Amino acid sequence: MKLLVINNLSSGFGEGAIYDFIRAFSSDGDEVVLRNTDGTTQIASLLKDAHQFDAVVASGGDGTVSTICSQLSHTNIPILPFPAGTANLLTLNLEQPHEPHALAHLVREGKTLNFDLGIIEVDGFRHGFGIMAGAGYDATIMHDAAPNKRIMGPMAYLSAAVANALPQKATFTLTLDGKTIEREGVGVLIVNFSKIQFDIALTHSNEPCDGYFDVMILKAQNAFGLIPAIIAGFLDRGGDYPERGDALETLRAQVVHVESDPPLEIQYDGEPTRLTTPFTAYIDHEAARLIVSEEGYDLFAR
Repeated sequence: MKLLVINNLSSGFGEGAIYDFIRAFSSDGDEVVLRNTDGTTQIASLLKDAHQFDAVVASGGDGTVSTICSQLSHTNIPILPFPAGTANLLTLNLEQPHEPHALAHLVREGKTLNFDLGIIEVDGFRHGFGIMAGAGYDATIMHDAAPNKRIMGPMAYLSAAVANALPQKATFTLTLDGKTIEREGVGVLIVNFSKIQFDIALTHSNEPCDGYFDVMILKAQNAFGLIPAIIAGFLDRGGDYPERGDALETLRAQVVHVESDPPLEIQYDGEPTRLTTPFTAYIDHEAARLIVSEEGYDLFAR
């Protein structure tokens, strides 16, 4: 096999598991090309000949993986998300293993599925996302967690949430597939994959292949008002607890335009942008071909 590995050196804790993966994968006659970036070299430049490889390994956090998936969208090139970040939510949602030898085995098996991507546009900036994007409280958490992710891991997000217990309230004007509504709240989430840190399911259904976003409005007046919904999401891991309470409203759409008064910061896949509303998000149906485990295939195959 010919395998292209794109490795983000600045992701996660710098543990180097990707090198264990390469050793576990490599067999006689294989060609493994490793290309590194610390954020200085643009990932797009590392993928120019990706079509010459049998598969691409995206080693980094969810932002790295979504960038690679966006660059290779609709090419049908198989992509293995390699969990080298702090949250690794895509791996969580796909029920993939973390162990390098097990991931090498997945590439050999070659089981794949096509998944939706999101595209966010704001102030001339355009980027793909795999998990979710949003504005308001979630972006504040991502922004404040960023300096501590390498030290605290996923606990950095919980620490940031507690430190911002009284987030900015806003009036949101949402246009969902051409229909405009207005809501009060502390944030809006555009969800593709629904599970977040600590295995909490934001929505009852996790359907990243159906061509629609779940659009979640955080209607609570403060962080404490979201606690019942968080508990419900934690309990819903078995699929038996669909209710999220009055603090969350969930709608569905393929194209979402978000305005807010006052303007609020935006994030995508855990990456704070320092940009503010308004923004528009589009669904890109079945854009990314991902290498998945048996569990992930059974979970999402139609």
